[in-house]
Amino acid sequence: MNPQDLLYTKTHEWARVETSSAGEKIATVGITTFAYELLTDLVFVALPEVGRTAQAETPVGEIESVKAVSDFNSPVDGEVVEVNAEVPNNLDKLSQDPYGRWWFMKIKITDETCLKNLMDAAAYEKQCAEEHS
Repeated sequence: MNPQDLLYTKTHEWARVETSSAGEKIATVGITTFAYELLTDLVFVALPEVGRTAQAETPVGEIESVKAVSDFNSPVDGEVVEVNAEVPNNLDKLSQDPYGRWWFMKIKITDETCLKNLMDAAAYEKQCAEEHS
């Protein structure tokens, strides 16, 4: 079951949108449990550099498993303001807490209209069920 308070992409990324003390919208971003189950046995994750501009639905990083190399897409438009430096060295632990400790990056959202293209948990669960069948 995916957390109800998150927004989801069709390509299995999630975003937790919060307002900073400065009034900016910040999205904490990672990949979903469904994505981990599809990829299995991760061997490499390339995260974007802080300061990079991110565009919704476009690659900002890469995830490599023993099966394939996949793009990691940004769910929102904005600027990467932080990356989780622990992720690349702890690939075996990522599936243990993908919505908490093992987030990938934080993005300062520059255009909130991109949020309209994201799914709520119920819509994402439906998509996963359709893909799984």
